[in-house]
Amino acid sequence: MKALLEILEGLHPEVDFDSCDTLIDDKIIDSFDIVTLIADISDEYDITIPVEEITPENFNSAKAIYAMIERIIEEE
Repeated sequence: MKALLEILEGLHPEVDFDSCDTLIDDKIIDSFDIVTLIADISDEYDITIPVEEITPENFNSAKAIYAMIERIIEEE
């Protein structure tokens, strides 16, 4: 989770990613941020994020993103 938080804070250092659970709903991160996140997560965790996992629910909070990462790692 620490690596993910560092990636997120690199995109938006002004956001408290520990408590924010409306990243998509409040338009804190946009589609360009998601593309960047997917690339950074893929590099950091050595995973490929399937297209079906790229949903607003999976990117609305750091916890949701990390849960998606864990799910993908388990499935590989």
